[in-house]
Amino acid sequence: MTADIRVLVVEDEPLTAEAHAAYVGRIEGFVLVGTAATGQTALRVLTAAAHAGTPIDLVLMDMNLPDLHGLDVSRRIRSAGLTTDIIAITAVRELEAVRGAIAAGVVQYLIKPFTYSTFAKKLVSYRDFHRQLASASRVASQSDLDQAFASLRSPTDLPRPKGLADDTLRRVTEFLQTQGSPVSATEVADPLGMSRVTARRYLEFLADTGPVLRGPRFGTPGRPENEYSWRRD
Repeated sequence: MTADIRVLVVEDEPLTAEAHAAYVGRIEGFVLVGTAATGQTALRVLTAAAHAGTPIDLVLMDMNLPDLHGLDVSRRIRSAGLTTDIIAITAVRELEAVRGAIAAGVVQYLIKPFTYSTFAKKLVSYRDFHRQLASASRVASQSDLDQAFASLRSPTDLPRPKGLADDTLRRVTEFLQTQGSPVSATEVADPLGMSRVTARRYLEFLADTGPVLRGPRFGTPGRPENEYSWRRD
């Protein structure tokens, strides 16, 4: 069985770090090791993990950190001899910055803002790359390397989050297709005999992957909630 890819999220905005950590947890084959709000903290965590014999495989690196630029952190990772891969997360789009990221060892680039779908596709591409290299012989052939690097560029379907069952997904899908107006997670959960939290997971997955429209429900008391409808266009 292939070991999970160990991930460190480096992001100074707490809500953004929490969101990225949650995204990682939804994708099969990845495990979150922790988060770091500064470049120096990230370097300490990476070094400690390597010395403990549990190296971190992947860093999701915000480029604009309060103490160091993400490219500087990436260069220090390389100069320390750490083989951790890096996915850059940034709003910067200038070609010079992209070239600098590549030179610093960045294997993927995520432009803010992005959806879960975009995030997941990048990570699944990386997962394929990581697994192909791990399964190759000690001396890789040209074909091994071509296939591994091609996986970083190839489009892939959005992966299903852990724990989503085919039968339940089908029931939620069929229920939505019969509704004439948008419904909330509670309005799906009650007739299907499941919890609101479970219904919401399936609804969010369908919304992330495209067949379901998601929007805020206005005029209801208490906490705001979303409503969902089957896309009919």
